[in-house]
Amino acid sequence: MFLNRPQSATTRQETEMIYKAQRALHSITDSTEKLRLLCLARGANGILGLGRTFRIMDDDGNKKLNLEEFTNGLHEYGLDVTDEEIQEIFNKFDMDNDGNVSVDEFIIGIRPPMSQSRRNVVGQAFQKLDKTGDGVITVEDLKGVYNVKCHPRYISGEESEESILNKFLANFEQNNTRDGIVTEEEFMNYYSAISASIDHDAYFDLMMRNAYKL
Repeated sequence: MFLNRPQSATTRQETEMIYKAQRALHSITDSTEKLRLLCLARGANGILGLGRTFRIMDDDGNKKLNLEEFTNGLHEYGLDVTDEEIQEIFNKFDMDNDGNVSVDEFIIGIRPPMSQSRRNVVGQAFQKLDKTGDGVITVEDLKGVYNVKCHPRYISGEESEESILNKFLANFEQNNTRDGIVTEEEFMNYYSAISASIDHDAYFDLMMRNAYKL
């Protein structure tokens, strides 16, 4: 079994999702939906990248952001939202009106919703890759689960097994924070974005099962 990218279909789906998000931005009026589309227009890791930026802004480590930290995070990430829109989004996610937004709740709320059946199949794929069951996927997990022997760059000797597996893991991470460790959140975020461009559950399910031999 070999996959250079999680599935060649996912690359096409990601491109389609980016175009779809860019087109939808022209007519959107809801500020939260606009923020979601701005992230999706950056690709499958757009929302994950925003989450990482927010976690950096969380100076006291309480996994919550006040309005100033929230605003700074959006500006730092370079998203084109007005102060009025930021206030509107903040108020929506400040669930208990204490002047703070939970980073985790925000990321779950902003990523495109997936049906339970889609979440289940993504979870199955993650569990299959997480061979050691420690909640993260590493190169060690992939060895034996992924067979790179058919990869043209492996056959030609241009790349080692380690290098190819690291590139696979990098699909799920932000460019500037790649650590070779993929969490379930990163995996779920990646596929929730891919899922946004696939209308039918059956097709999404088939794509995942083919990609991971489930």
